[in-house]
Amino acid sequence: MRARMIPDNLHVGPIPIHLFGLFLAAAFLVAGQVASREFVRMGYRDDVGGSAMAWAVFGSLVGAKLWLVVSEWRAFASDPLDYLLAGSGWVFYGGLAGGALAVTWVLRREGIPWLRGADACAPAIVIGQAIGRLGCQVSGDGDWGVVTTLPWGMRYPHAVVGWPYDDPAIRVHPTPLYEAAAYFAVFAWLWRRRTDVAPDGTQFARYLLLASGARFAVEFVRTNPVVAFGLTAAQLASLLLMATGAGILAGARRWRRVAA
Repeated sequence: MRARMIPDNLHVGPIPIHLFGLFLAAAFLVAGQVASREFVRMGYRDDVGGSAMAWAVFGSLVGAKLWLVVSEWRAFASDPLDYLLAGSGWVFYGGLAGGALAVTWVLRREGIPWLRGADACAPAIVIGQAIGRLGCQVSGDGDWGVVTTLPWGMRYPHAVVGWPYDDPAIRVHPTPLYEAAAYFAVFAWLWRRRTDVAPDGTQFARYLLLASGARFAVEFVRTNPVVAFGLTAAQLASLLLMATGAGILAGARRWRRVAA
């Protein structure tokens, strides 16, 4: 099977239009609509979700690039401008941290409890991740998997970071598709459970456990280097987020016992 890709050479005049950027824009638009519906359902103004997502865009883009700069400092120092303006290298966990800080500012401004606002944002975050991973797939930004002989293995000949294999017989795991499928499934489940009567933070904790668990599993067939304990940096971050989700749920159970 060959990856369905087109060269990443779209332009509007002299301005390059990266395929991943188009999918990223779609991800934020959809996520903004989802978040707005959730904030309205919770009794807040209909513009709160849009404001949160607008700030999340800014925070996540800055956070993603900062994470990349820190993790790959030598490559950045060799050509800073090119590195910052490249159409690849958007690190999700850096984006999550930056976006979370930006959204926290919006929630404080609006007087919304943080965990309640996080519950409203949880389905939006994961649907945005799913669409973003489709952008990774079509642009070939380097987050494919290891070589495989499975029938659904793919090639990325037009990858924006360069396809490293000359042998046309080599195929790799299409890990962006694995993640996208997992995140769409998580979104469907969260959307179905969004009206559950539960303490604040429950929906966000579910997101942390399920989405981070999916990323942890996919990393085993990704090409990311091992950094400690036989795990990649993304897996270590996933474990931390899963532990955070488990802690929130444990607190919710205690709240329920007290209420009972």
